[in-house]
Formats: sequence, structure tokens, C-alpha cells
Amino acid sequence: MLATQEAGNLTGQATRLQPMRVVAGIFGVVLILLMLFEFFVTFLLPRRVRRDPRIARGLTRLLWLPWRALARRVSPATADTWLGFFGPFALLFQLVVWTLGLMTGYALLEWGAVGGTFGDRLLSSSGVFLSAESPSGSTAGHLIGLFEAASGVAVVFIVIGYLPAVYAAFSRRETAVSQLATRGGSPPAAGLLLHQAIGRQHWQELKGELQAWEEWAAELMETHLSYPLLGFYRSQHVSQNWLAALTAMVDVAAFVKATAPEGKVRAADVTFGIGRHAFADLALQFRLERGAVQERLTADEFDQLYSIVEAATDDSVGRETAHRRLAELREQYEPNAEALARFLALDLPRWLPAELESVRQPGVGVGGDGRDLVGQPPRR
Repeated sequence: MLATQEAGNLTGQATRLQPMRVVAGIFGVVLILLMLFEFFVTFLLPRRVRRDPRIARGLTRLLWLPWRALARRVSPATADTWLGFFGPFALLFQLVVWTLGLMTGYALLEWGAVGGTFGDRLLSSSGVFLSAESPSGSTAGHLIGLFEAASGVAVVFIVIGYLPAVYAAFSRRETAVSQLATRGGSPPAAGLLLHQAIGRQHWQELKGELQAWEEWAAELMETHLSYPLLGFYRSQHVSQNWLAALTAMVDVAAFVKATAPEGKVRAADVTFGIGRHAFADLALQFRLERGAVQERLTADEFDQLYSIVEAATDDSVGRETAHRRLAELREQYEPNAEALARFLALDLPRWLPAELESVRQPGVGVGGDGRDLVGQPPRR
């Protein structure tokens, strides 16, 4: 009699749980599809799409804002080191979230299809996803386990292919940043690059460098749109960063474009265009609004730079015309550059250092004047 009553209670409990299991199974399918789609868009699709990976972007912002706030409470060298950990950590954090989401989704689906306790299903799902155990139980359980194991293998192979692409793009970016530092100082300054262009031969060399910068800016835009986390990867040197390098390049192109007759320096036109495009698209990528611009070029500094260009060319436009055209050009990219700098906690370079002779050129090698790595200020 007691056994019959207990069996009836169990049957009633199973009946009451049946609708819950159905709902859990449906929710599990939705969660699996959502995680796979987010994973595909974030880590596999190498281009922008209308439907951005909102979960990935939300997770990044959720981590970044308090991370950046904490960096503001410590010394600059410590802050740069702390901020430098964020990019790799955010990448690993996203991978963990996708993995846990898939495990949970498959556990809900298996619980809805097979039954038992959710804790057992979650433990079994984790083992199958990580290939630590094989599917067991009914035919439905085996099928779900096979799909889960395939998902786990796919995630592993996608990550294996993704990480080298990200770090190869980072390496190419930093190579260009370091090369610019040998010419434009550290941090780079458009004024130093223009100062080195005095003389006809060097002015032609600057035009050639503008063409090379065009290619670098285009590659930077493409890689940072495909892999947004690259924007949080910082340079090894405290005084260098990719945003400052891009800004200095566009500053030079804008000044040459403003002082030369319309269409005279094609390289400056193209470099400015791709640089402005990069700033606009990257600001859109991070959902940033154009903000107030801090003045980086005073009237006296403009006069000094104009004198440099005037000495290097025979056909520069008038001073007032150049000043007006430069202001119009700067308005096209500086608000986006400022928004990116505030969001990413990066410094924008000034157009002209206090003294051209004081611009620091990074040393070569380790030790001596080369001690300009993170947290090791260079010797003067």
C-alpha cells in the first residue's frame, strides 16, 4: 500500500515536471542557437554585419568600464600595465561565456528530452562538451551528446584558427607603430615629421611615406573592425599607442592637404580619406558619439608648421587659407579620435612638442637609452 502511494506521488511529480521540462528544452535550443550564432559572428565572420555580436559587445563594456575606472586610481605606468591585461583577458572571458552557455543549453535540452535531475544533466553535458566522457542513456541522449561533442570540437578548431590571426594583426600593427616612432618621436608628433621634410628631397620622401601610411591605415581599419578586441591591446611602450600613430599620420596628411593647392598632393588626399574613414568606422564600432575636442595645435604652433611647409615647397597656399582649410579638415576626424581616446584610455599626440629637440627617439636594444618598455621610463 505504501509502495503504491509512493509510486503515485512520483508519477504525479513527473507529470507536473513535464511542462517545465518542455519549456527548459525549448529554452535550451534557443540558448544553443544564440551562443553558436554569437560565437560565429564574433570569432569567425571576418567582416561587419548588420546584426552585431551584442552579447560580446555588452560583455566587453561590462568588463571595461570598471577596469578603466580602477586604472585611473593608480600611477600612469601601473595603469598602462593594468589596462594592457584587458585585451587578452576579455578574449578569454568571452570564450568562457560562450562555452558555459553552450554547456547550459545542451544540459537544458538533455534534461527536457531525457529527464533525471538538472544537476546530473549539466555534469554530463560538461563532460561531453569537453570530450571527457561519451554520451550515455537513451537514443535522444546519444543524439544530443553527439551534437554537443561536435560543437565542442568546432569551438576548439575555430579558436585555434582565430588566435593566430588576431596576434598576427597585432604584430603588424605594432611594427608600424614602432617604425613611426623612429621618425616621428615617441609619442609621435606631426610637427616632427614635417620638420624632417624640410628640403625638396625629404619632401618627396614624405609623400612616399604618406602612401605607405595609407596602406597601414586601411589594414588597421579592416583588422580592428573584424576583431574589435584588438583596440584594447596596448603597445609595449608606455609612450606609444596605435591611436596616437594613426592620429599623427592623419595630422600630417591633413596639414599637407591644407597647405597644398587643391589636388596637388594625391598621396595626402588618399591618406587623409582612409584615415578619416578609419576614425569614423571605429567610433561607430564602439558605439561612440563625437564629442568635444581638446585643442592640440595653437596659433603659434600652426605658424611654425606653416613656415616648415612653406620652406619645403614653392606653391603652398596662403597662411589664412591654409589655417581655414586645416580647421575644416580637423573637424572631420578629430571628434571621433577624441571619442576613441576617451573610451580606450589612450592619449592623443600633440601636433608639436614643446621643443623639437626634446622629442624622444626610442633606443634600439635593451638597456641604456632603450629602457622605454612599460613601466621603465627612458633615460634622458
